[in-house]
Amino acid sequence: MAATASRATARALSALLAGSVFGIGLALSQMVDPLKVLGFLDVAGAWDASLMFVLGGAVGVSGLAFHFVQRRAPRLDERFHVGALRRVDAPVVLGSLLFGCGWGLAGYCPGPALASIGFGNAEALWFVPAMLAGAGLQRWQSRRRRPQAPAQALAVD
Repeated sequence: MAATASRATARALSALLAGSVFGIGLALSQMVDPLKVLGFLDVAGAWDASLMFVLGGAVGVSGLAFHFVQRRAPRLDERFHVGALRRVDAPVVLGSLLFGCGWGLAGYCPGPALASIGFGNAEALWFVPAMLAGAGLQRWQSRRRRPQAPAQALAVD
């Protein structure tokens, strides 16, 4: 029982650390400022390309990390949890379009929106409840249409 509590505490602390590093990175890169994000998305107007380096760095680091991490066993769980989706279908395309439109209209995506609440951004106080309502509606709709597929474990040798 003590080992289970210790593992749960370690998982919670590692989640807090990862979330804190992510939030600090969002703040340093100014992704919590919707005007900065909208400036990046305005390729036909006053385009601000600085977030391209943030996005490129994130993709590069996560790609390298995934390459090395998938060869190891997880320390705080029995397996890695990877989504079961293996093909692009209509719901994925529609969801991507809705996400992109929402990001372009509001200047927020989920992570920066949550981090913006910490900075007291009034827009985020309106955006986050709407985002959570949309996520809940999507989850409800998905469960109505088909049963939830379980996550598949990554093979770790």
